[in-house]
Amino acid sequence: MVGIFSLVTGMAGPSGFGSATTAEQVSEGIDASNLTAIITGGASGIGLETARVLALRKVHVIIAARNMNSAKEAKQLILQDNESARVDIMKLDLCSLKSVRSFVENFIALGLPLNILINNAGVMFCPFQLSEDGIEMQFATNHLGHFLLTNLLLDKMKQTAKATGIEGRIINLSSIAHTYTYEEGVRFDDINDQIGYSDKKAYGQSKLANLLHANELSRRLQEEGVNITANSVHPGVIMTPLMRHSSFLMNFLKMFTFYIWKNVPQGAATTCYAALHPSLKGVTGKYFLDCNEFEPSALASNELLGKKLWDFSNKLINQVSKE
Repeated sequence: MVGIFSLVTGMAGPSGFGSATTAEQVSEGIDASNLTAIITGGASGIGLETARVLALRKVHVIIAARNMNSAKEAKQLILQDNESARVDIMKLDLCSLKSVRSFVENFIALGLPLNILINNAGVMFCPFQLSEDGIEMQFATNHLGHFLLTNLLLDKMKQTAKATGIEGRIINLSSIAHTYTYEEGVRFDDINDQIGYSDKKAYGQSKLANLLHANELSRRLQEEGVNITANSVHPGVIMTPLMRHSSFLMNFLKMFTFYIWKNVPQGAATTCYAALHPSLKGVTGKYFLDCNEFEPSALASNELLGKKLWDFSNKLINQVSKE
């Protein structure tokens, strides 16, 4: 178990890695030249560092980003560091289900394999607003967009795993914040309720949804006998552009909690560990923190809640598609 002591000291856990481990260290010596990965939100923060390190390990990286100017800059940064990097950029706005469908169509048209899907992008602590599909923004962007994206890419991942014999891996970036959500976990009946809205709890709800999604997906893939794993990770507490709605609060808190904050290379470590490390072959339906398996909340482990969220998400998508 990873505790506050190991978080503060950086002491390695059972995996041999800990909170101080960087993404480069966790992937050292791994040749992933036969792999293709999609990383949502790969143009900044820990998504960019994840993309850079995967490219360093010779993965063909597709950065899926809302802001194409940022994506172009990210690609240039990676190529400056590594001239032989294979990096492509594609437009994806996760708060728009139409954009998600368009991205998948464009990706499939490229005829590329797909071994790794990293659902990394997100928004955090934003004021109440609805997406273009009429869904609360944090739930729409952090969960629903990724839920649809994953479902639409699953056939491609299954085909790739079958054709190559290489295990596919899906990684959802959740957060320790999944423990701080609404009382019922997910407000299925009031997902768009503005009166009872809390920007912190809505974020926690969306991160709980990421975890429940990965667990339910893992269960379904195992039942089907497919060679694809699905896990979720908490990257750590990191100052990134994600904090833009709460930078004053975060900077204030950082003065008192400096010892638990990570830098970006450390923040990308757990994602890269889950995506590439050979020790996780066959490991699925787990939650990782500081590159070690960690026990999530009781709500996150609730299989019935996971199934309910799956059905609810499909129903929401179908409603939007009919409009």
